[in-house]
Amino acid sequence: MKLSQFRYQLPNDLIAKQPVDNRDKSRLMVLNRKTKTIEHRMFTDILEYFGDGDAFIINDTKVFPALLTGEKEKTGAKITVFLLRELNAEARLWDVLVDPARKIRIGNKLYFGDDDSLVAEVIDNTTSRGRTLRFLFDGPYDEFKKTIESLGKTPLPEELQAIREILPEDKDWYQTIYASKEGAVAAPTAGLHFSRELMKRLELKGASFASVTLHAGVGNFRAIDVEDLTKHKMDSEELIIDEEAVRIVNKAKENRKQVCVVGTTTMKAVESSVTISGMLKPYKGWSNKFIFPPYEFSIPTCMVTNFHLPQSPMLMMTAAFADFDFLMKAYKEAINEKYRFFTYGDAMLIL
Repeated sequence: MKLSQFRYQLPNDLIAKQPVDNRDKSRLMVLNRKTKTIEHRMFTDILEYFGDGDAFIINDTKVFPALLTGEKEKTGAKITVFLLRELNAEARLWDVLVDPARKIRIGNKLYFGDDDSLVAEVIDNTTSRGRTLRFLFDGPYDEFKKTIESLGKTPLPEELQAIREILPEDKDWYQTIYASKEGAVAAPTAGLHFSRELMKRLELKGASFASVTLHAGVGNFRAIDVEDLTKHKMDSEELIIDEEAVRIVNKAKENRKQVCVVGTTTMKAVESSVTISGMLKPYKGWSNKFIFPPYEFSIPTCMVTNFHLPQSPMLMMTAAFADFDFLMKAYKEAINEKYRFFTYGDAMLIL
């Protein structure tokens, strides 16, 4: 399939600026792939579709406050630094993006905080936009991380930052309730709809939750610039699938129960580690898997996802799972029915 096939007209006013007051009170569009029918529900109604022995797979990655605003030495020019990943904790080395990139050279120092409490030196130009920074911080590591957290802002996608400022509330809004392993710069947004109460009610019905960790990177939002999708390369992201998650998922598969993947990052994770017989296996490493139609899925029987932006990798993966024509029909209906799109928007359950 081609990039242009995933273009559609999304009215700007349908991009949600903030989540609903209660996480599990968003709307839910339910797509049935067998009957090609569409239902309009509330997210709490997801309880009606699952029961004893079913398994949900969730991504327990935790978003860290990766956006820093600083000044360049001597000139005082404002520089935005997007922390991508920690390269070496002891040496305080980080892989980052800087904006505007043209003003930053190797050897430049950047100052952060009103009292310049954090200083970084540019030591490498890794890509056209990327840099490697060494933070010049003498204190213990815990103190360094606290300083980053106090100065950093929530790394909302640029499309959201274009329509509003980052708010203090985003620190909680842009995090799933089960986030526990810090390392992501993008939230697994399908999981934002789950409340503690809803998860408990699903467990009382006999459903299980298997946690995997995929530290979602900024590549999820980087524009695809090739028409031929086979030529697009996704950024690598750190992935961990442990034995307990494998046990829960494979038990549900063996018993022919439902296996519901929560979100495209989780889908990417589990489809990166499949045995020849189509079962999940443990994994520790990196994945740059890019899923687009046509694709034969091994692990899930259903998925929860959000409403994605045009031409995004997340839309392509969802189309591969739901069926391209059926999904585009559903998106047309979602626009007509004024569903809320993107990060803080409504949810879709694909059965």
